[in-house]
Amino acid sequence: MKPVGKMTQAELGAYVQSHLMSEGIDVVLSGGAAVAFYTSGEYVSNDIDLVNQYSVRRRQIQSAMEELGFLPEGRHFVHLDSEFFVEFPPGPLGFGDQPATRVDEIRLGTGILRVISPTDCVKDRLAWYFHYGDTQCLAQAGMVSRGHPIDVRDVEKWSEAEGKLDEFKAIRTRLTKS
Repeated sequence: MKPVGKMTQAELGAYVQSHLMSEGIDVVLSGGAAVAFYTSGEYVSNDIDLVNQYSVRRRQIQSAMEELGFLPEGRHFVHLDSEFFVEFPPGPLGFGDQPATRVDEIRLGTGILRVISPTDCVKDRLAWYFHYGDTQCLAQAGMVSRGHPIDVRDVEKWSEAEGKLDEFKAIRTRLTKS
């Protein structure tokens, strides 16, 4: 097995997820790390957001993370050999008022990476743009959609359910491949 300090963000995510799954803890990669994964590093993030699907208690997560050499530091877990830190946002996994529609599983040398789909990744980023005006997240949604097929109709329906159809129509062209 590759040393933790030599693992890419995705490899480290898969390594942590696989260990947690062996402990009965179901987590899914989301947030900026999902953007980094889908943009092959065009977007850079130092955190690994693993959504705690079934609200496992923090002390159970902490015990499993300590087995891997991660220590709690505030709400994050850090490893002395890694530049990446891990956080466990609470579930359920969703974007605005809609649950995630698909979780992809990618086999890496360090384990299986469970990550939100490209379409859900775009919804995740647009939620931050629509509700908080985060233009960096809008740019990230565009990066993901340029590199991967997304279901634009699904994103449009989701935007309408969020009360943001007009905002979606204004940025729709940013979500299609050029």
